[in-house]
Amino acid sequence: MKFMPVSVPQSLGPLFGLHFTLLSETEIVRLVAEHVPSPEEGVHLVVTPNIQHVALMRENGEFRKACEQAEILTCDGFPLYYYARCRGLRLPGRVTGREITQDLFAMPEALKKHRIFAVVDSERTGLVARQWACAHGMEDQFAFYVPPVGFENDPGLSGSLARLIRDHATTLLFMGVGAPRSELFVSRHRADLPPCWALCIGQSLLVALGLLPTPPFLVQRLNLEWLWRICLEPRRLTGRYVRALFGFGVAVCEDLLRLG
Repeated sequence: MKFMPVSVPQSLGPLFGLHFTLLSETEIVRLVAEHVPSPEEGVHLVVTPNIQHVALMRENGEFRKACEQAEILTCDGFPLYYYARCRGLRLPGRVTGREITQDLFAMPEALKKHRIFAVVDSERTGLVARQWACAHGMEDQFAFYVPPVGFENDPGLSGSLARLIRDHATTLLFMGVGAPRSELFVSRHRADLPPCWALCIGQSLLVALGLLPTPPFLVQRLNLEWLWRICLEPRRLTGRYVRALFGFGVAVCEDLLRLG
């Protein structure tokens, strides 16, 4: 049974095998910022699924299991959120990894009780994150690492990273290398990691640090963040989004068939 530090409302589901939290964005941010997990609690995995997660879960059973074992799951992608609503799940609203990360980085004083470790996509991201930590008097509490491609499937590399995170006495871990790598790493090394919050938040760190622009209000209001991201990185994201949309559509059909 998952142990949580406070009384958390019962989750809703299952939807694609996942049980989604009833906590709002504000409640999740406050919980992560204010609570330092104890050794008895272990790792608290936070995953913010979108249609790519659902598509990947159809192909990767280990990734599915990692998501199913998360302590907190939110509906990030708007197609997933609205499908959940159609299925009768009365969620508090969309809760995105970007919003959680931006809110946490906007409250550095509250994070000073934490020791922060960021697994990031590039040296540039790590250095900007370190500058943020230094600017707020947390230079000794912050560390980062840029893993090589395929690290999650290399026992030596992933084991070394887990030791770095443990030796830092991390209590707040940002996994910023995308799905499924982030979730697989945390799932495989739960026993090796220190008690901490493990937030699998993809590129949200880049937005929180100002390395990618925040979507304009109207884009967010119209649920067009996906189009905004494609416009920013068309070559990298267009094919990925098309595949994710197809996989999500198939998953929805399979889910409806199971319901009869």
